[in-house]
Amino acid sequence: MEAMRFHLEVEWDETAAPETTHRELSRILRYWAGGLRHCELTPGETQKIYDSEYNEVGSWTIGH
Repeated sequence: MEAMRFHLEVEWDETAAPETTHRELSRILRYWAGGLRHCELTPGETQKIYDSEYNEVGSWTIGH
């Protein structure tokens, strides 16, 4: 059996208040983790990640 990896990368503004960063990151993790059941978990699958203001802030990818 070959191992696969789930890679999540999120960028945020270093000048934002820590509570804002925590709130956004928590929301991103809840939202995208809940939606994974609708995704193909095969190598090469990828999806963009958006914050609560619909700004692209990262992506997740399935790889080896």
